[in-house]
Amino acid sequence: MFELILLVPESGVEGVSDALDALDALSVSVEDADAQTDYEQALFGEPDMPPPKAGWNRSRVLSLFATESLAVDAAQLLKAQDFFAGCAVVAIQNVPEQDWVRLTQSQFAPVEITPEFWIVPTWHEPPAQAVQVIRLDPGLAFGTGTHPTTRMCLKWISQAPTLVASRTALPPEGANFSLEARRSKNFYSGLGRVLDYGCGSGILAIGAAKFGSLDIDAVDIDEAAVQSTRANANANGVQLNAGLPDKAVGRYQTVLANILATPLKVLAPLLCSHVASGGQLVLAGILARQADELKAAYAPWCELHVADSDDGWILMTARF
Repeated sequence: MFELILLVPESGVEGVSDALDALDALSVSVEDADAQTDYEQALFGEPDMPPPKAGWNRSRVLSLFATESLAVDAAQLLKAQDFFAGCAVVAIQNVPEQDWVRLTQSQFAPVEITPEFWIVPTWHEPPAQAVQVIRLDPGLAFGTGTHPTTRMCLKWISQAPTLVASRTALPPEGANFSLEARRSKNFYSGLGRVLDYGCGSGILAIGAAKFGSLDIDAVDIDEAAVQSTRANANANGVQLNAGLPDKAVGRYQTVLANILATPLKVLAPLLCSHVASGGQLVLAGILARQADELKAAYAPWCELHVADSDDGWILMTARF
C-alpha cells in the first residue's frame, strides 16, 4: 500500500476528503498538522458537545491507496482542482506490510475493574490475581471496559450488596426451579432481576451475571448491539435475554443505563417505571457538570446521588 500525505487548511479538509473517497482511497484520516507544537489545538473534548471549529488551522490528510500509481494519479488530479488552492502534497510513501490484526490487538490490554475483577481480551491470559473475568474483544458495539463510565458501572456491580426481592434469596440447595418459577416465588440472587438498558456490547449485563444474577434483560435500539450482546454472553458462558427495548417488561431490582446525559433525561419516566420497590437505578454516561440536570430530570420519581467519579465522568444512583 502507498500513503498520500497532504497539508490542507481548515476550509479545504471536507472537499479534499470527499475527493479522496471518490478517487478510491482505501482510507482517509485527518490529524492536526501542528500536534505537539505550541500551535496545537484541542478541538475535540467532551462528548455530547460540538467541536468549537470544523477542523484544525492546518491538517494533515492521510489516505491509503493499493498501488503507487493510484496515489500519484490522485495527487495529480487533486492539484488540478480549484478547491486544492492552499493545499500541498507532502509525500507519497510506501507503507510496509504489517500484521494489522496483531497490531490492533496490541492496543488492547486487560482492564482492571478491581484487583480481583478484570476485562480480558481473548488473546491475553487473565492476570494471576483475577478471580472474576469477563472475556471481551473490541467490536462495533460500545463497551469494552476501557471507558470510565463502563469501569464505574462494573465496579458498582462488583461491590453492590446482594439484593433480594423478598425474604428468600435462593431456593434450597438442589431444588430445581425454572426461571418462571423463580419469578413467581420471588427467588432472586446477585442484583436480583436486572435490566441493562442500552446494552451495547452487553458488558454490564454480563458483569451482573458473573456476580450471581440469574434473570437479566439486556436491550438496545441497535440490532447490531443485540447480536453483539448475545455473542459476548455465549463467549462468557452466561445466560441473559437480549433484544430490542420492547423486551424490557415489568419491574427489576436493578436497572442499569450507561448512555449519555441527554437520552438519560428523556428516558427518566421509562427507566424509573421499571425499577421495583426497594430496587436501585444506576446511571452513567454523565459528565460531572451535568449532575444537577440529571437530579432535576429524575426528581419526580427518585433522588439521584453521585456514587462515583472518574476522569470527569460520574456514576449516579438512586434507591426506590
